[in-house]
Amino acid sequence: MMWIKQILLGFIGFAAGSAIAAGVFSFIISIGVVPRIIGKSRTAADIIAYENAVILGGVAGNILSLFSVRVSVGIWILILFGLSAGIFTGCLAVALAEILNTFPIMFRRFGVKEGLSFIMLFMALGKALGALYFYANHMQQM
Repeated sequence: MMWIKQILLGFIGFAAGSAIAAGVFSFIISIGVVPRIIGKSRTAADIIAYENAVILGGVAGNILSLFSVRVSVGIWILILFGLSAGIFTGCLAVALAEILNTFPIMFRRFGVKEGLSFIMLFMALGKALGALYFYANHMQQM
């Protein structure tokens, strides 16, 4: 009887995880992060590669997180991963803000008509420098 309970719990966990993953992926697709990156980079011919990368990244992330797998890689791979994850997170945040019309409303309220690209650039630089400051000063404490 114990094995039936384990199978049932495994099935429930798998179903719940699948539902959460479907929700996260549909959120990412619905706000248009991946299609926008494809459009801006003019690489629509490689759509299958993008789909595979998103799926494999999600599966690999789940496996690494769920089973607490430690992967020993060199510092350059770690830097590349951190840079890629940061770029994707930034794209996700900007896409969400764009969907909610946050920036146009904010710029209209402040009466900003010129220099919008510089404002966006300095917002991104501020976010990057803040993250670097945090990791340089607080990572030793963890």
